[in-house]
Amino acid sequence: MGGISFPLLSDFWPHGEVSKKYGVLREEGVSERAVFVIDRHGCIQYQDIHDIDDLPDNEEIFKVLRQIEPEAAAALPQVVEKKQEIPEHSIVMYCTRWCPDCEKARAWFAKKGLEVFEISVDEDKKAAQKVREWADGNLTTPTIDFDGIIIVDYQEDELERALLQRPDVRKAK
Repeated sequence: MGGISFPLLSDFWPHGEVSKKYGVLREEGVSERAVFVIDRHGCIQYQDIHDIDDLPDNEEIFKVLRQIEPEAAAALPQVVEKKQEIPEHSIVMYCTRWCPDCEKARAWFAKKGLEVFEISVDEDKKAAQKVREWADGNLTTPTIDFDGIIIVDYQEDELERALLQRPDVRKAK
């Protein structure tokens, strides 16, 4: 993570044993997205549990790591704010490169022939904060500003409704 190494636990066998103990295993046998930072003494210093499709806030994790490992703090990446100017009258997708739902949204927009302006919530912390305001405190990607209609997460039916609200689409009908 950011050029530093530390042990990671993968809950492989017996399947779900650790997730059960930490209270994050769903009934259907998959874990919530869960991040626990445990110090060298075995104490949990941080926990973040949310839906599997939501992005954890890496800066929060870095902050905790800086506090419990001050000597390693210099190796952690520093957030460089990258502010992007949004073109007027655009569809804006707040996203990440790795998000599977962002990929679905990109494919949907491409299929419809719609141009989308993307803002990375990893690089633009103000954009990440805006997404949290729209998504009840979660950093949910994609979050789409479709001509003023805010759509949190990939919801094809909501995208179709927003598309029908566009003046050029209404005229064509």
